[in-house]
Amino acid sequence: MSNKRIIPEMWFVVGGLVLFIVLYVLNQNLNRYLIHIVILMGIYSIATVSLNLTNGYTGLFSLGHAAFMAIGAYTSTLLTFPLALRESYELPLLPAIFGGPERVWPFLPALISGGILAAVAALIIGAPVLRLRGHYLSVASLGFMVIVTTFAKTLRDLTRGSMGINAIPLYTNIYWTYLWLFITVYVVWRIVHSRFGRAMMAIRDDETAAQVLGVYPMKYKLMSFVIGAFFAGVAGGLYAHFTKAIRPYEFSFVLTFQIVVMLVVGGVGTMSGPIVGAFSLLMLRYALKPLEEHLKLYGFIELVYAALLIIIMLWKPEGIMGKRQLKR
Repeated sequence: MSNKRIIPEMWFVVGGLVLFIVLYVLNQNLNRYLIHIVILMGIYSIATVSLNLTNGYTGLFSLGHAAFMAIGAYTSTLLTFPLALRESYELPLLPAIFGGPERVWPFLPALISGGILAAVAALIIGAPVLRLRGHYLSVASLGFMVIVTTFAKTLRDLTRGSMGINAIPLYTNIYWTYLWLFITVYVVWRIVHSRFGRAMMAIRDDETAAQVLGVYPMKYKLMSFVIGAFFAGVAGGLYAHFTKAIRPYEFSFVLTFQIVVMLVVGGVGTMSGPIVGAFSLLMLRYALKPLEEHLKLYGFIELVYAALLIIIMLWKPEGIMGKRQLKR
């Protein structure tokens, strides 16, 4: 391994140690409400960073990220669902599909399984959908999200339909969340600074020119789509085991819209932009939440998000970070 590669790797190790020292201090000193916000920032950052691999570095415009989060959330939930509640919830399909009535999976294997199932779904849907371009791809990926949420509503013997699943074990904490955020950033960074990443960015900049140079676009598009879906599935599993309740409507277009806005506001195609965008908009949400409740203007925060998106696109389309990525 060359010195040019060793130095950034060492920075990741040092950064990881500093990160978990900071997390320990925060966990010991912040109240439960602030810890709640910090964990949500981490979960949304994982989703936004993974979407950045597809939309930012490969130049696609997928709107189906919430669907992969839903797949990961339901998979990890059903694998870890307590034995004592399985009969009372009347989920007849659960024992047959998820290992029998007397088996509960540990959290980590269930979380990874949710990510893998989301990646498999991305592989299946990506093969035909990624042949489309521009707004056609956006509409197709949005249609996939509708399909997933519809199945979640109709498969009552597995998902309890619109009622959703409650009493999910609380496994997600600040350490699990930021460990996965660290892994996500590291994996995306390694991909971007490899020949695969250079091929992805070549496709983003000029797909025809990339083909002339011998790059097969479908291969790299599908790879970025599948890897992004895996980490979206993990984010969904972390979200389910943090909120302790999931319903199909939570993984609708509103969630996708929020993640896309976080990516655009932070900076598309930058390493630090997705995290900055997720942190900024979640801080804005919780700052405006008392005002929204006081005025009883429910949906006011989404309007602010939409207005902010328009402002960013008009006056600073490169996002908050723009070209100024955080190198260390």
